[in-house]
Amino acid sequence: MNVFNGIDEITDDFRGAVATIGNFDGVHLGHQHIFEKVLREARRRKCRAMVITFEPHPKMVLHPERKPFYLITSLEEKIARIAETGIDGLLLIPFTMEFSHISARDFVHSILWDNLRIKKIFIGHDYTFGRNREGNETLLASFGKQLGFDVEIISALKIGDRVISSTLTRHAILDGRVKEAAAYLGRPYNLSGVIIAGHRRGKELGFPTANLKPDKALLPARGIYAVRLLLEGKFHEGVLNIGFNPTFADNALSVEVYIFDFDEDIYEKRLNLLFVDRIRDEMKFDGPDRLVEQIRRDVEAARAILRQTPAVPSYPEPDVP
Repeated sequence: MNVFNGIDEITDDFRGAVATIGNFDGVHLGHQHIFEKVLREARRRKCRAMVITFEPHPKMVLHPERKPFYLITSLEEKIARIAETGIDGLLLIPFTMEFSHISARDFVHSILWDNLRIKKIFIGHDYTFGRNREGNETLLASFGKQLGFDVEIISALKIGDRVISSTLTRHAILDGRVKEAAAYLGRPYNLSGVIIAGHRRGKELGFPTANLKPDKALLPARGIYAVRLLLEGKFHEGVLNIGFNPTFADNALSVEVYIFDFDEDIYEKRLNLLFVDRIRDEMKFDGPDRLVEQIRRDVEAARAILRQTPAVPSYPEPDVP
């Protein structure tokens, strides 16, 4: 997949493409449904399939006071997940406060038409664009008739009676409902980061853990999880704790994983966690012995969950600078 960091990088073979535009945080099943339609139409018209998005996420520029901002996918993850769908090109438009003032009309005329000469554009049913979100599907269709490109509105994709969205997925993750989030994403929610030194209590208790410094702010709710993990291209399984270790009265939140049947030094190496299911809430125990008993039960529960859950056939790690 070709990645263009700005409209000035677009090459001639990507002018006259079939495109879609949006933020696409999470690259969930609803987004993938749109990408499939873009690809099918591009192949029919014998042209390129393109995704247009913004970097950083517009809300991070327009509402910097809202911190932390919970992105489901980092930029590297978004690029990797979109590439997996078969899309030919990704245009990353730098989003600045100045850019936010462009009118819907100028956006369509200057970018979609004068620079890209799109043949057709697909948008989600609730997509808005331009200054003060003045652009909508009706306005875009009107511009398409004037300028000569087609517009197709994609209806919401549902699981049961729930419309799949980034917001729905984000809330499921924050609540610890990681199995539900995976149903929306079409894959497990993942959390990457570097392994850092911890208190080494796990080793003393007989369950050595790897402590992760996460790349993202979006952490599932505190508790114990069954996970798969990708380390140096190989899959492993384990049980993960997100919490403050109340038995030892720690003040800092930690993300630590006990990797089954594994005994290697992995400090400063990168790890990619894939959340399979939640086992229980964070608990405080009377002492280390009671904690060890519970850890054994957690390990058994995690192994049972993982046996019943199909392994991920492939999960390319995103390129991280």
